Amino acid sequence: MAETIIFKPKGDAKSEATAKTARSIIEAETTARKAKTERLRAARLARGPVEAQPKKKPARRK
Repeated sequence: MAETIIFKPKGDAKSEATAKTARSIIEAETTARKAKTERLRAARLARGPVEAQPKKKPARRK
């Protein structure tokens, strides 16, 4: 049989509020990180290909 809970213990309400707040903070950080990644990716692609600098050989010791 399905039991019906009329009252929630106070501890559960506090833990649920904390979990909800934590999830909203994590979601906001994730959204900001994705937006920053997309912005940086677009800027990198707009610059075009970067040519590698030729490496100089170290001078020989005499």
